[in-house]
Formats: sequence, C-alpha cells, structure tokens
Amino acid sequence: MTSAIDIAAIANILQEAAAKEILPRFRNLGAGDVRMKSEAIDLVTEADEAAERLIKARMAEVSPDALFVGEESVAADPALLSRLAGADLAIVVDPIDGTFNYAAGMPLFGVMAAVVAKGETVAGIIYDPMGNDWVIAEKGSGSWLCKADGSQERLATVPSVPLESLVGCASTGFYSPENRRIVMGNMAKVRIATSYRCAAHEYRAFAAGHFHFLTYQKLMPWDHLAGTLIAQEAGAYAARFDGSPYLPHHVDGGLLLASDKDCWDMLRREVFTV
Repeated sequence: MTSAIDIAAIANILQEAAAKEILPRFRNLGAGDVRMKSEAIDLVTEADEAAERLIKARMAEVSPDALFVGEESVAADPALLSRLAGADLAIVVDPIDGTFNYAAGMPLFGVMAAVVAKGETVAGIIYDPMGNDWVIAEKGSGSWLCKADGSQERLATVPSVPLESLVGCASTGFYSPENRRIVMGNMAKVRIATSYRCAAHEYRAFAAGHFHFLTYQKLMPWDHLAGTLIAQEAGAYAARFDGSPYLPHHVDGGLLLASDKDCWDMLRREVFTV
C-alpha cells in the first residue's frame, strides 16, 4: 500500500454513494433539485450534496485523521482548500463529476476520489455508476480497470501518432476569449479534439488507450488529481503548460497530458501555445 487508507474501502464507499444517493435521483431531479453555482454551466444538484455527505461520513469511519476535501465542502468553506498542501493525509472527492451531464439526464458522469499524502497524490479512483466499475491507480503500481465481478485489466495509454492524426479531449471554457480563438484555431491541426464535459470519463478513456491527449485550464484538485495519477500510471506524460509537475495544491497554470513527452512537446508547441 502507498497510503494509510484502504483503497478498496474507498472504492466501496464511492459505489455505495452512487447506489444510495446518485442513481436513484438520475433523471428524477425536480426543479428545485438543481442550482446554479458560478454560472449556467456550473451546476450542483441534491445528488452531489447528498453523495458527498455520505462519502464524508464513511471516510471518517475508515480514516478519521484524514483531511476531507470535497467539491461541495469547499463550496461551503473555501478556506478548506488551502489546507490540502500541508496535510499529512487527505482524501479529495468529487461526488459527481459531470454534473451538467447528470442534470441533463445524460449517462456520462463519475465519482472520483484521490488520496494525497504530504503534498503528493498517491492513489486515485474513478467509479462509473452506470457501468459499475472502477479505474484505480496507486503510485508505482499501474492503472487498473476493476470490475464488479472481481476481474481486473491493466490499462495502458496508446502510442503517439503524427500531429494530424491525434485524437483527444480539450477543455477550452476557461481561456480568455482571445486565447480561446487561437487555441481552437490551432486544434484544426489535430484529427479530433472533443469534450465529454466529464473529466472522469475523459481520464478513463485516455488511460485505456482511446485518446492521445487531454488538456484542461482550470485545475481544481477534485477534478484532476485522481485522473492525472491514473493516466501517469498508465504511461502518460503530464505537466502544466510551463512544463512543471502538476501538484495537489495547484489550481491554475493549465494541464496537458499526452501519450509521451515528445507528443506533449509537439502539442504544446503547435496547438496550446498562446
């Protein structure tokens, strides 16, 4: 084990939250169950909040000394986020990643958790409630698809290809309007650049070898810690746009993940330079 927390226990907690709080509300949300946070595309639902309450309570039983950093907990107490960098042990949770999809009744959302020990991400889990399976990584142990029947499959990123053949996901919503125009114009150089509006499934697909790259501008820890570790353990190269490592306390600076360092350099130079 790379942490003091039982990873299998976390996986079971995410599954329980989905079964009790998320799936029963899917396509059953009332008008008052969905609220806007910062803007119309930034939503929170009753399911997000109920799932996080359950996960937090269960995590307190599994590891009472760990700092709990959940997306909705930070929304209620922003100062909580600043404690992450100095925590000996922390669990970082996104109760529903892809809330926009979830609220729209689209079955593309996930539940994510990362374990951070002394400023380093040491484990990541992405649970798919619709498929009832997990992608799990512990630092130094590879990335694995774990199915409900107990079977496991090791994941690996796909080898790089020429620029014009690259397929990936690119989130451009947090660029300035001028930089967005530049980047979206540059993306004509690759074969396909899309967005699932769900980092959980983008990371899962990337780690399983279905994409060559992912990129994000806004770096909230619950959105990217688990997925970045999973991608790296599957063989990917990941760094912020300035080339520095992505760490749990980072919330800006952009993030680019690619099949390998050469692919990363090519994308940074040809597409994501503004």
